[in-house]
Order: sequence, then structure tokens, then C-alpha cells
Amino acid sequence: MDALTTTALIAATVTTGLLAGVFQLYTFAIMPGLRRVDDGTFVTAFASLDRAIVNPWFLLVIFFGSPVLTALAAIAGWGGPGFAWMVGALAATVACIVITVVVQLPANNALKVEAGDPRQDAGAIRGRFRETRWAAWNLVRSVLSTGAAVGLAVGLAQ
Repeated sequence: MDALTTTALIAATVTTGLLAGVFQLYTFAIMPGLRRVDDGTFVTAFASLDRAIVNPWFLLVIFFGSPVLTALAAIAGWGGPGFAWMVGALAATVACIVITVVVQLPANNALKVEAGDPRQDAGAIRGRFRETRWAAWNLVRSVLSTGAAVGLAVGLAQ
């Protein structure tokens, strides 16, 4: 494996591992913790968390860094050892991005808009958010991104 492929693969593995960690943090800590609070606290806390995570460091380095670096590693390692693992990791990471754009972001954005309107009832906002659906799809992202990180690590070892 040449230096470009190795470097891109290491960077892809790290960023994909970080992405998996973020999704798992929501799966195993944040959403179970928020599940236990009243509606007003849920809406306020979730909106605040979502505003905080939408920042250049997270978006550029982790969220977009993972698929871009994985694609770069796959292109650089075309046909070489670990290539199939890189392609599988890329597919899983792209699936995470699609789920985020199609499921998570619309729910997050709607909650943030409604949370800013004092006339809205927190229970109704939480109900429209569809917390169980959001959490289930986040679990899918957790599994896919963890699989992608493992695939990249295996690709790196080959």
C-alpha cells in the first residue's frame, strides 16, 4: 500500500470512528437520558444539542470528512489490498449521510423551529418529533458507521 492510500485510509478510519462515536453517544446516552425528562426539558435540551453539533468542526472534519476521506482512500487504493473493505465502508458511510439528510435533519430542524415559538406546547412538539423513530434510525446509523470503521481498520491491516 502506498503512502497516499495509507494516509487517506488512516484519516478515514479515524474520522469514521469519530462519526460512529457520535452516533453511539446519541444511541446509548443522550436519547435514553432525554427519554426520562419532561417534554419541555426534552425539547429545550435536544434543540440546544442540535444547535451545538451543527458547527464547522463537526461538519467538515467528521460528518463530511468521513465519506470524503473514505472515497479518497478507495480511489487511491483502487484494486489493491483492502479495496473491497474500503468500498463497503464507503457504502455504509454514505448510507449514514442519507439517513441523516432524509430522517434526522428534517425532524431536528422542525423541532428547533417549533422550540423557538413560545406559543407551541412542548408535548405536542415532542410528539411531532417522533422520538422513537428518530432513535431507531440513529441506531441504524450507529451500526452502519461502526461497521464502516471496522471495515476501514480491516482494510488498513491488509
